[in-house]
Amino acid sequence: MLKGIDQRLSAEIVHVLMLMGHGDDLVICDVNHPAATIAAETTYGRLIDMAGCDLPTAAAAILSLMPLDTFVAAPVSRMQVVGDPEAQVPVFGAMQQVIDRAEGHSVAMQALERFAFYAAAKQSFAIIRTADSGPYGCFILKKGVVSLPPLR
Repeated sequence: MLKGIDQRLSAEIVHVLMLMGHGDDLVICDVNHPAATIAAETTYGRLIDMAGCDLPTAAAAILSLMPLDTFVAAPVSRMQVVGDPEAQVPVFGAMQQVIDRAEGHSVAMQALERFAFYAAAKQSFAIIRTADSGPYGCFILKKGVVSLPPLR
């Protein structure tokens, strides 16, 4: 364990977050997402499990270390409800609250059709699967710039 790092974040998750650069995408998903299949096509190449966490808890832990991209209109994407693209499920609002709280302002979230989401997920850096049962608990977070003081 380290000071200041949420205990839900494994060493592997912290390592992946450190490897990611500005503009890289991170998928966090529920247990229904075909995460293992899609993770094989990501930059990282394998699935990371965050067992014991629901999506909002996992997102809060991840966003305690990773800022969202401020150079794009919508740094978060979610999957649309199949057959009803305007539908809302509870996890959408719960995630919006977590994301807005982490960033300190309202953050735009775009909705992607199911297969467009899968295609975007394959282009991501990594996929973290939570224990959340869903449904439609599939989100892509675009990493932003971390402002650091100059090295001395």
